[in-house]
Amino acid sequence: MSRSRTRKSSVRRTPRILPQGVLKMSGAGYGFVQTSEGEFFIPASKTADAFDGDVVEVARIHDGEREGGFEDRLRGRVVRVVGRAHETVVGRYEIAEPFGVVVPEDPRIKHDIFTLRSDAPHVKDGDIVRVRMTSFPSRREPAQGVVEEVLGHEGQPGADVELIIARHKLATSFSATSLAEVEGAAVDADAAFNSGRYVDLRSELAFTVDPDDAKDFDDAVSAACVWLDGPATLRSAHRALAAKKEGSSEPGVACAADDASSAAGARFFILGVHIADVSHYVPWNSQVDFEARERATSVYLVDRVLSMLPEALSNDVCSLRPHEERRAMSVEMLIDEKGFVRDARITPSVIKSKARLTYGTVQVSIDALQAGDFQAAVAALRPMAGAFAEDIAQSIDVLHEIAQALHANRVRRGGMDFESEEAKVRLNDEGVPVSVAIRRKTDATALVEEAMIAANEAVARYLRDAGIPSIFRVHEPPSSGDLAELVPILQEFGYDRHVSLANFKAGDPFAIQQVLSFARGRSEEFLVSSLVVRAMKRAVYVDSCEGHFGLASTAYTHFTSPIRRYPDLMVHRMLKVALFGRTGETSGLESALARIADHASTAERTAEEAARESQELKLFELLEQRIGDEVDGMISGVMAQGFFVRLADTCEGFVSLRDTGEYFVLDAARRVLFGSDSGVVYRLGTKVRVRISSVYPYARRADFDLVRRIGPRLVARK
Repeated sequence: MSRSRTRKSSVRRTPRILPQGVLKMSGAGYGFVQTSEGEFFIPASKTADAFDGDVVEVARIHDGEREGGFEDRLRGRVVRVVGRAHETVVGRYEIAEPFGVVVPEDPRIKHDIFTLRSDAPHVKDGDIVRVRMTSFPSRREPAQGVVEEVLGHEGQPGADVELIIARHKLATSFSATSLAEVEGAAVDADAAFNSGRYVDLRSELAFTVDPDDAKDFDDAVSAACVWLDGPATLRSAHRALAAKKEGSSEPGVACAADDASSAAGARFFILGVHIADVSHYVPWNSQVDFEARERATSVYLVDRVLSMLPEALSNDVCSLRPHEERRAMSVEMLIDEKGFVRDARITPSVIKSKARLTYGTVQVSIDALQAGDFQAAVAALRPMAGAFAEDIAQSIDVLHEIAQALHANRVRRGGMDFESEEAKVRLNDEGVPVSVAIRRKTDATALVEEAMIAANEAVARYLRDAGIPSIFRVHEPPSSGDLAELVPILQEFGYDRHVSLANFKAGDPFAIQQVLSFARGRSEEFLVSSLVVRAMKRAVYVDSCEGHFGLASTAYTHFTSPIRRYPDLMVHRMLKVALFGRTGETSGLESALARIADHASTAERTAEEAARESQELKLFELLEQRIGDEVDGMISGVMAQGFFVRLADTCEGFVSLRDTGEYFVLDAARRVLFGSDSGVVYRLGTKVRVRISSVYPYARRADFDLVRRIGPRLVARK
């Protein structure tokens, strides 16, 4: 008897587990999802009902399903939304009886939200509202919600920035309890000295250097030069300074000298960095502390500052205002001419800043000093420094030399400099943009930056070596895969003839340094620097000392801005534990470090996004006034449909090639477009002239028409 044919098994296969990740949408409609299987490019037509920030499940698209650019990425489609990121959405209210339709302000959210007019009859057409989601979009139903709050009216001064504040859920006010806690806060120098913990540095020639519009001054600097023929310690350096003042000397200690030829021994610098003692005024687990911890950082928007601390602290008692006594945490460092810190001392202090200087003023002074015109340097400082102008000019000369030595030492050990441009939009009293200034690194900004880096390193080393738990600033090395993606682009620029791109791809810090150095002064300098920055991993806060790749530092923290960064405030608290011993609250501080570090890293990203969006909003408003103008720019990104052009004011617009009558081929690896018929080439860094055709400020987007290429005709390298 024959056996019957085996039937198909009715047992279901184990369903395939699809990769998951957070969907990051672009304003153009497409998105990216970073998963355990790699980063997926999601074309605009494949995002389904997902919103930006949603956790989604993705499936890979077959090669035949092509849409858009990014041919070098895995391509996928959203299968389903696993977790929603938005409980509320901010947008413009449009009446379409019987509905009120909310058009999201965030260009990355492509779904309009329907509400019932009868639920909110008071809302007017054009109002900016916050809507609470009741159901998300599906194949059959649109997104639906209920108006929760009216934030303003479209076109109303400040309403556009209010949208950004609302979308990022940024805090704008402090509780009555917090304000009451800081009311009447006072320096009380006598109490500080009576505690036995504070040293008197009021006679120190310390001063602040900040942007023109700064209101909170949380760091001051001081500097001196000494010659030592004995031990290289701060104690001997201060003895040398004292001997100079008294006109005498001691055996084994050379006097501090203004002229190298007049002293024996080795030359050293004393660098002082004095930081507002915020932890004295913000007790752990107080209400003001809880609110500062939640904010984690101040947010610097185009038209306002959302401070981490109430104004009574940030702009008054904690701010190192000139000619006023202030409690501080001071770091003194003895630095040799090669930029090595030979000795350091950290202590609470009371200081009295001698002047409030701006970067612009200090730069004029440095330029005069470099030209050998000391009197011109003093004259530049006189309006802000008064009677201290001459002494401060000498200090600036020393600080400039210290900054150069510290920077050279960091470069020798593998640290790197990223050139950047920051657009700062100036508004009139009605909040309308009137001009834009581009901020770049100068000798004046470097002078302060190097001093702060040195202080942060000194504090991190002290805490690490003392075995005191704290929050550290960690920057991991980049992945070779991320750097490898830049190699074809650098080859397009001809860097392979001057730099070892094999070492660059391997993550050798000196090779990365060489790429940045070779780019300096070239037309593509800021483009190359920004591409390398994007390939780097993001620096984060953690509760362990793991080093900082970009600074080539084995120990780094953030200590210098406790008025505006909560991790710095925690570092101050842990420093006091190291200096004065444990208290009843120390265990609570230690157990909270990891949680605070993680939250601060997230809050930092949110603050940066909000600040950038507010500046871009006003940049595009300014650009809107120039529709029809022809301007020069540089290609900053390419995709199959066209390319992005970056203007001198950092605005970017898109040039579409769809209507040129020619088919363009995209070399995704080299970021090059070339015409199939004409052979015309468009690559990153190509200079072009464009006409501003349309601008959408709320979407922070612009469209340009190509006028012509600037410079010689380019041919793609084979």
